[in-house]
Amino acid sequence: MSATSAKPVTIGGLPHTELLRRFLAKEPGNDGLFVVGVLTTGIYCIPSCPAKLPKAQNVRFFPDEPAAIATGLRACKRCKPDHFYQRFDPDRERVTKLAGELRGHPLDFPDVGSMAAAAGVGKTKLTELFRRYFHTSPADFLMEARIEVAARRLQKARTKVIDAGLAAGFESSSPFHENFRRSMGLSPGAYQKLCTGTDSSFTLALPEGFRYLDLFLMFGRDAAGVCERVDGTRGAKALLLDGRPVQVHFSFRKQSVDVRFEGPARLSQSARAEGHAKVRHMLNLASDPATFEKRVARQSGLGRLVRGRIGLRIPQTSDFFEGLTWVIVGQQVNLAFASYCRSALIQLVGQDAGDGFHAHPDAAAVAQLEVEQLKALKYSGRKAEYLIDTARMIAEGQLDPAALGRLPADQLDEELLAIRGLGPWSTQYLAMRSFGFEDCVPVGDAGLVVALKNFFSLEERPDVLGTRECMQVFAPHRSLATYHLWKTLGDASLGDE
Repeated sequence: MSATSAKPVTIGGLPHTELLRRFLAKEPGNDGLFVVGVLTTGIYCIPSCPAKLPKAQNVRFFPDEPAAIATGLRACKRCKPDHFYQRFDPDRERVTKLAGELRGHPLDFPDVGSMAAAAGVGKTKLTELFRRYFHTSPADFLMEARIEVAARRLQKARTKVIDAGLAAGFESSSPFHENFRRSMGLSPGAYQKLCTGTDSSFTLALPEGFRYLDLFLMFGRDAAGVCERVDGTRGAKALLLDGRPVQVHFSFRKQSVDVRFEGPARLSQSARAEGHAKVRHMLNLASDPATFEKRVARQSGLGRLVRGRIGLRIPQTSDFFEGLTWVIVGQQVNLAFASYCRSALIQLVGQDAGDGFHAHPDAAAVAQLEVEQLKALKYSGRKAEYLIDTARMIAEGQLDPAALGRLPADQLDEELLAIRGLGPWSTQYLAMRSFGFEDCVPVGDAGLVVALKNFFSLEERPDVLGTRECMQVFAPHRSLATYHLWKTLGDASLGDE
């Protein structure tokens, strides 16, 4: 039977109308549950295919890949369903599907037990799956999903604070306020006021012993002061918010930080919400280093790793493209030259934020460049190609940073490795410093192997296998262990390949 004569079918108990709805929604959690055939182009796809949606009458559904191939369809070159099925992982699909449901409707899951029931596994297995694929616990993932949903609702002025909490799955006001403030640095009411009012300054509550200097060390890499500057307990960074250049000023106190946005025009409400999200991300408020610190303290000989650095967090890049730029310019060169290349790029196409500041350019700006322009700034031809080509992928919609951030860790690694110019070190570095994954090992990092040799008193620097074996003792917190190990070598060596 040819593809054109196929009739609507029911797959896995789902009728044609539901299959079509899921396909139109492009939900990654449905990948592997059914296959989509597009008759006009003669291809078959996974449900989350990023290509332009075809007309409904030209779509057919199949239970699996062989059924689609049997009708004469070929694999889509955008979503590569043949590659997907070669690495199909039922456990990953199960937990990814559940993660999507949690992010959309956390109210449907009152506790971890309900999550386990929805996934069809026990609580112990569910914990194993979330640790493996999302580097967190099921309870923490659920809490973050609730906070995200509540925050989206609070971005609307007419939403009552308690209603936002109840809609996100909190049973009462007290736990909602406590958990929201711990995660977001603001009470729900203060967050709503920031997002819906006119004031572009706010004060974030910080965890006890917060180490702001770790963030400022990252700012200090900009020796030219084009994008970031530091002065004692004060610092500033130029960012793009809602596409416009803005200065973000930080003034740290013992357990709080005053944040102020300064721009050429009044910030929109969406820009203030975006600004808060970026500040929260850079400060890595979602991280809980105490869990790691307690774990290593209980293990003989490991507690010395965190000595003198209690409370250390991994500062995050403001967004994926900024992290990607740093990774590409930093490959195989020293810190000073990498910083020069980054600053030169910012001065070339970064938008003027006033007072000599320029915001780090977004992908759209870099996508307009030609290789020769970057070579004139002392970039190698390869690095110029890698950066511009990836920027164009983002600008053209072939690579979606927001979608990347919702992938499980191993799938994120696969997607990043497919980008020209990125290797195992680069992808793990991005996972830990741009996406906040907590159990990464940047294998191949020169600083890490030296630090491991010193810390464990090894006769030789460990190879790839040896690095993984040494780091296994720190699982499931290998990202933070890596950062502590870098710190043992001095701050100038952080994250150099």
